[in-house]
Amino acid sequence: MLTLVEKFIFTVLVLATIYNGYWAFYKAYLVIKRGQGDYDDENILPRAWRALIDWLTLKPIWKTRPVSSVFHAMVAWGFTFYFLVNFGDILQGYFPIKFMGSGVIGNSYRLLADIFSVSVIIGMSYFLVRRFLIHDPHLVFRDNIKVMEKVRQGGVQKDSLIVGLFILFHVGFRFLGESFSVAQEGKDIYQPFATAVSQLWAGLPDGALIFWQHASWWIALGLILAFIPYFPHSKHFHLIMAGFNFLARPQRPSLGALEPIDFDDESIEQFGVAKLTDLTWKGILDPYACIMCNRCQDACPAYTTGKELSPSALEVNKRYFINEHVDELASGGQCEINLLDFALTESALWACTSCGACVEVCPVGNEPMFDIMYMRRNQVLMESDFPSELQTAFTGMERTGNPWKLSASDRMNWAKDLNIPTVDENPDFDVLWWVGCAPAYDMRAQSTAKAFAKILQEAGVNYAVLGEREMCCGDSARRAGNEYLFFELATQNVETLNEVKAKKIITTCPHGLNTLGAEYGAFGGDYEVIHHSQMIEELIEQGKIRPKKELDETVTFHDPCYLGRHNGVYDAPRDVLTFAVAETVEMEHNRNLSFCCGAGGAQMWKEEEHGDQAVNMKRYEEAVETGASCIAVGCPFCLTMLTDASKEAGEDGLQVKDIAELVAETL
Repeated sequence: MLTLVEKFIFTVLVLATIYNGYWAFYKAYLVIKRGQGDYDDENILPRAWRALIDWLTLKPIWKTRPVSSVFHAMVAWGFTFYFLVNFGDILQGYFPIKFMGSGVIGNSYRLLADIFSVSVIIGMSYFLVRRFLIHDPHLVFRDNIKVMEKVRQGGVQKDSLIVGLFILFHVGFRFLGESFSVAQEGKDIYQPFATAVSQLWAGLPDGALIFWQHASWWIALGLILAFIPYFPHSKHFHLIMAGFNFLARPQRPSLGALEPIDFDDESIEQFGVAKLTDLTWKGILDPYACIMCNRCQDACPAYTTGKELSPSALEVNKRYFINEHVDELASGGQCEINLLDFALTESALWACTSCGACVEVCPVGNEPMFDIMYMRRNQVLMESDFPSELQTAFTGMERTGNPWKLSASDRMNWAKDLNIPTVDENPDFDVLWWVGCAPAYDMRAQSTAKAFAKILQEAGVNYAVLGEREMCCGDSARRAGNEYLFFELATQNVETLNEVKAKKIITTCPHGLNTLGAEYGAFGGDYEVIHHSQMIEELIEQGKIRPKKELDETVTFHDPCYLGRHNGVYDAPRDVLTFAVAETVEMEHNRNLSFCCGAGGAQMWKEEEHGDQAVNMKRYEEAVETGASCIAVGCPFCLTMLTDASKEAGEDGLQVKDIAELVAETL
């Protein structure tokens, strides 16, 4: 227990820390409030429970870096338990008690505190060695990545060192204090590690043991008091903000469903995001939660192929900008600095494929992809500053209803002599097949449409297509930032779909699946939308199609981003392939960690940004490494990109086929 003088001094320090800490936390709150939008409190209790589970179990962190994840868990769980440990130590400092007592609860508490103390020391030592001695390249940014000057000068390294040493010394001195207590009071079987260390102090007089016990207590808790005002400015803030970030993530019908703009609201003066305060408040919360681990950077197809985009750098730059302008932002100042001036380059902005990998792997719930999508809206709608190649696609969608800029009257040319019924010819259809622009106009994708038509007819499905009434779903316009064009297309398509009373819709394109199923709901379109692999799986299970032969192929399946990560469809295409081919093998990156083909985010309609390698070639090389003879896809964009990569590889290039083509060959 502390002396009376020590109690007085500690109380004064606590009050001073509370005062300083309060203002630091309050400023962070005021900055986050500057963001746009309202908080979604629907289903708040189950969401809070899920957020708590994700926060306590570290659920998102286990997706990648298994070794580092184990050490992070050792630190995170231990430091979380230390909230209780520090509270108990303060009580023991003020009152002559033994926190939790000496019964089963007290013994369990001391055992856990002992184990967690050692786990934190080991885990934190690992991270310090990894960052400052081994210099892990995953923890730094390439020279072509835009970062703020303080970051370039080692700001993240400095912050990491401060946080790391704080944790190490705080927990380390508390652990040493317990070892001095054990040395004085005798062996404690419920503190095995502290007991082992206490042997080092054998022979020291009681006065020395009491002195070092008090000194350790003061250092351990004094570090907490010194660190609290710095806490909201440091990366360690993620310890608290990650939980709020999990809770704050909007409920979306798919991982990447974007928020619409209300163009009828005449009070809106800014379309899209130009400066920090144009972001949603969740977008401002993200950098506070960021742990700066660069896992999103590792998963980003643009970054890994040498482009200027790093989703991690985007969040880090936002955080350092906030720290530099916190007083101005918290007081309501305008802070009229464009994000493109400090957060990322224009090349980085247009390199994003909207694959969602950064959102999927982030261990604290950050969503940098959304910042980029909303920044593109500003560039297109406010600045008219976008890659010139996109203009052709925009014009085509606007005038002829397709990005190829081909005549709407040619939309059904692919179906000549195939007896494909339109909604006018078969108004009592059970399912509507949304063919999509690629199968209608792209010669390679037309083979997918013909194969799927064969499957539907073989199974006797009562279906229909819109024919010339079908227009582009608008996915590429939306991901390119042309939200107004998307609004026009979505409004018109929803009107058509509601008119023909479409309830169940099949698509052969995951982008159409996502747009119609996850985004048209905001425009009055409520439909059940499934991918053609899911439809084929249903037909197989119902016995409506049966293979007449098995294809002697070794096939690897490429998960389309908008089928897998965005909409969670992983098993159906694989189950269908086992029906059709002799053997299937997986690429290194598959399912939720699949690598993009490079066409998403409107990349299909523009030149790829400069880098070390094309995204589609990197993915193709991964497929080659499996030893497969064929790459199976479930998306016309993936079909195009991987076919192009195969052609570039030369005569020995792998076959690339849609799932529907493979199944049709067995019939």
